[in-house]
Amino acid sequence: MIHRRPGPFLLGMGLVLAGIGAGIGTAAEGPGDAERGQAVFAARQCVRCHASRGQPRVGPVIEELRRPQGAYELAGRFWNHAPAMFTSLRRDGFAWPEISPAEMVDLMAYLQADASRDPTPDLSQGHILLVRKGCLKCHRYRGEGGKIAEELTQYHPGYQSAVTWAGAVWKHAPRMAEEARRMGVSYPRFTGEEMANLVGLLRSTAKSP
Repeated sequence: MIHRRPGPFLLGMGLVLAGIGAGIGTAAEGPGDAERGQAVFAARQCVRCHASRGQPRVGPVIEELRRPQGAYELAGRFWNHAPAMFTSLRRDGFAWPEISPAEMVDLMAYLQADASRDPTPDLSQGHILLVRKGCLKCHRYRGEGGKIAEELTQYHPGYQSAVTWAGAVWKHAPRMAEEARRMGVSYPRFTGEEMANLVGLLRSTAKSP
């Protein structure tokens, strides 16, 4: 019997959902505080790579990171940023920065992420993404698809909160990026509204807890 290894997106989604199930971001989410978020940005040494314009830096300038954007849009940017950041940190001997649920709320406020800026999810596009990103090779959706990973309509708290979703993505990004690198496969990216569309679909069809 041939056992196929799950692709990086499926592995990543499985890790994200497992993290959500373990209680990531389940603390009450009040409004974020941008000043506290700036302190988190500094304390986690983000400024080491993301400095202001005109200063030595490795990654995008802070002025590019801090801009009005949707909360799911920022979660997608976290996902996309993981491979390059993980590689850079490992090369320089730094650990992946841990961010608590409360810190994530404030960090997202500092980066000007606001769920009200996310577009209304396009559920038909969410369905397309399930196929385009290879989700159904391993996951099931309404009983259809692979049997390696879990059913995507199973309820997860992260479906209800962009902050919880972003926290889970951030926590498990190193493992996702490392597995993709080890397997020598492309790491899928989310552009524009894709993250909102995908999570919106999962939220709309999730079974009650």
